[in-house]
Amino acid sequence: MTSPIFIPHGGGPLPLLNDPRHQTLISFLQQLPTTLEKPSAIVVISAHWEESTFAITSHPNPALLYDYSGFPKESYEITYPVSGHPVLAQQIEQLLRQANLPTSQTTSRKLDHGVFVPLKLMYPSADIPVVQVSLHRSLDPSLHIRLGEALKGLDDSILLLGSGFSYHNLRAFFSPDPRHREANVAFHQWLRQVCTQMSRSEMLEHLRQWTIAPSSQLCHPRSEHLLPLMVCAGAGRGVAKSIFDGVIFGKQSLGLQW
Repeated sequence: MTSPIFIPHGGGPLPLLNDPRHQTLISFLQQLPTTLEKPSAIVVISAHWEESTFAITSHPNPALLYDYSGFPKESYEITYPVSGHPVLAQQIEQLLRQANLPTSQTTSRKLDHGVFVPLKLMYPSADIPVVQVSLHRSLDPSLHIRLGEALKGLDDSILLLGSGFSYHNLRAFFSPDPRHREANVAFHQWLRQVCTQMSRSEMLEHLRQWTIAPSSQLCHPRSEHLLPLMVCAGAGRGVAKSIFDGVIFGKQSLGLQW
């Protein structure tokens, strides 16, 4: 497996609608593939799918799930006719079973916006097969780090992409309360230091205990948008480098590559 990458995916379909608050993210995602070897397939861990197992999409031609509301009509007409990869789905399931992780395959799950929004910007030709793996609904950090460690067994030509947000408090994105800005900065600095300056073992231990980090609960009332980062950290083989450090919706957001 190639170096895992964690990215912010922005607000719903807005990056595909050229929302001005997403211009730095749009540019980053469009340019990111120029820094990578073209992968043979992409495995995506999105913040927007939770199951009682680590579920894996195995449909050969997955449809899209418009899992947002209140956006313009064209938001529900977005297409991304990418193929799935049933053989890869089977390989992932085997790796997870070998690691004693709960897992299953599904042909009914569609690709959510945490998958198709960034990929449409990164690889608009939709010519790379995609498999999505769910979060586990326990939201246990250690379990998701173990998922990443199991995915190390993937072929080197495969890209593992964690799609979430290093800051995700929906009620606070547009709040004028200065506490939320201060919380964002404090947690952002902690997360960047942990992932880019600590040893692998120290990083993983800090991520397992992320709830005691500065302002962690204000930045993530619920951890589903942070867990894709933990999967990538588990799959990585060393210290991460910061590849995106920009403002989205007025909040500092981080992108990392291991």
